[in-house]
Amino acid sequence: MRSFTKTALGLTTAGLLVAGLAACSTEASTSTSSSSSSSSSSSAEATPTPVASIPSLTGVDTAVLLDADFAAALTSLGLTPGTVGTATLEEGSLHFPITGGNVDYYDPAEDYRPYVQGNIEHEGSGFSLTAGDTVVELTNFTIDPGTSELFGDVTVNGESAATQVLLFNLYGGTLKPLQMDGDNAILTGTTVHISAEAAGLLNSTFNTDAVADQLLVGIATITVATK
Repeated sequence: MRSFTKTALGLTTAGLLVAGLAACSTEASTSTSSSSSSSSSSSAEATPTPVASIPSLTGVDTAVLLDADFAAALTSLGLTPGTVGTATLEEGSLHFPITGGNVDYYDPAEDYRPYVQGNIEHEGSGFSLTAGDTVVELTNFTIDPGTSELFGDVTVNGESAATQVLLFNLYGGTLKPLQMDGDNAILTGTTVHISAEAAGLLNSTFNTDAVADQLLVGIATITVATK
């Protein structure tokens, strides 16, 4: 069994965290036909020991640089975006603080899939879309690096409409190499797209059909504290 110092462990897991997002988006398109058989074989085998693990994530944030076409689409629909809770909007990017979660990284050379598992939590933050008297809030995001999906809660005018529903799909094909800023690992380049579920909910709420499935929202940057 391999051993890691705390810093090396953090760097290894953080560096491969979003690499897992990229890999999973590729795997999803190439292994759909064999998913049933692989799932049954994986469940039948004992879970291997991860080669790296962060059992408790602490800080810092996930930022999404909003795509210009997405911003233009909101304007054309008469939707005004805003921040919720601890989220901030800085120079065109929405920032959602990381509040918890965990990540396990398994040897990708082995058959165990997905090889990046866990969740990245962003409790108490989100963003809103407002049109007239209608306010939709998307909050409490949870990223699943194993499936390249982002889930969250949805409220309409303060009333719950959905809890931890799939909101966005993440694609890592344009992911850039890991960068370091002190003890923080920075991974940028993953594109964020509106899911079919979120598009349908927004269209029905705002009485439109202009929110398209897989509409590009922006480019994500995940900054993870390694110490």
